[in-house]
Amino acid sequence: MELLWFIPTHGDGRYLGTAIGGRATEHGYLSQIAQAVDRLGYTGALLPTGRSCEDAWIVAATLASITQRMKFLVAIRPGLMSPGTAARMAATFDRMSKGRLLINVVTGGDPVELEGDGLHLSHDDRYELTDEFLTVWREISAGKESHLAGKYFQIKGGKLLFHPVQTPHPPLWFGGSSPIAQRIAAKHVDVYLTWGEPPAQVAEKIEAVRQLAEREGRTLRFGIRLHVIVRETESEAWDAANRLIRYVDEEAIATAQKAYARMDSEGQRRMTQLHNGSREALEISPNLWAGIGLVRGGAGTALVGDPETVAARMLEYVDLGIETFILSGYPHLEEAYRVAELLFPRLPLENLPVAEKQHVLSPFGEIVANDAFPKQQAREKEATTVD
Repeated sequence: MELLWFIPTHGDGRYLGTAIGGRATEHGYLSQIAQAVDRLGYTGALLPTGRSCEDAWIVAATLASITQRMKFLVAIRPGLMSPGTAARMAATFDRMSKGRLLINVVTGGDPVELEGDGLHLSHDDRYELTDEFLTVWREISAGKESHLAGKYFQIKGGKLLFHPVQTPHPPLWFGGSSPIAQRIAAKHVDVYLTWGEPPAQVAEKIEAVRQLAEREGRTLRFGIRLHVIVRETESEAWDAANRLIRYVDEEAIATAQKAYARMDSEGQRRMTQLHNGSREALEISPNLWAGIGLVRGGAGTALVGDPETVAARMLEYVDLGIETFILSGYPHLEEAYRVAELLFPRLPLENLPVAEKQHVLSPFGEIVANDAFPKQQAREKEATTVD
């Protein structure tokens, strides 16, 4: 089981739908988040893509030099870049970061935004283009010479001179809920992602994609993209969830719903159906809350509760076949620490950092009355629980 975090290049803050408590996504702040991810033991972080975000490749490149362990899940965009260019970008980043690149394949689900970028294709046509794109990208990235006479690409002798560190190429991650998207995933990618739907719906998607992959003679891993609101008690967690949307008014919800309605993304449609723009009954499954999706596109659900409960809900997804969780919380800096503190000891995680033996004593917690070290019973109990 592995956990990734999120780099909020489209904005961050303490509340949704308002500038109150908001934070600018300048380099210093994003650097703080990345370095927290790096030292706390997350596998890496997802960087979002789209015109509402700072460019994911540029941001990742600036953060790679100030981190050591974390991996960067960065998008390639079929139709907005050529497969050869995308392969060169990926190979360079992978080499310069010493193998710390993960690739997020994003076909796109907002026709208005895509038309603004010059891509005028229907939903299924975009996925057909993605199929050709990934065929070429995988060949080139694996060191082969690519030739393709396709509907969208005419490739003659495509190749890389400088290859990535990871073989045969940096892993491909992909999220798409429509039938054609699932077929593309089964044919090409390494990790299939779903947004945080109720467990029964996630189980159906996993089974469908798994069967499609078997027909291709392949196996996939599965991941889920979720927000998390974890506090020491259940009541504190639900209070935090309600505070997060305290400034979300009906106008903001209506604006978001109008944007969702123009999208042809099946995943976004499924997210929207979980709440239908209504504040009523936002707990759509035990401890799974859809309040974030009222005004946020894409991942719109959060696991809410005390550490034991949230960990138990995550393990329910693990039982379905989910191995990777891409988590986030508002604000992302503080919540990265909170999740590591409250959830990491309760989950079967791999590759957590091991504290080096210190020659100079350093306190865990504030010294009591400038004289005594704080009690360590809680940490010792957590360590015993993990063992």
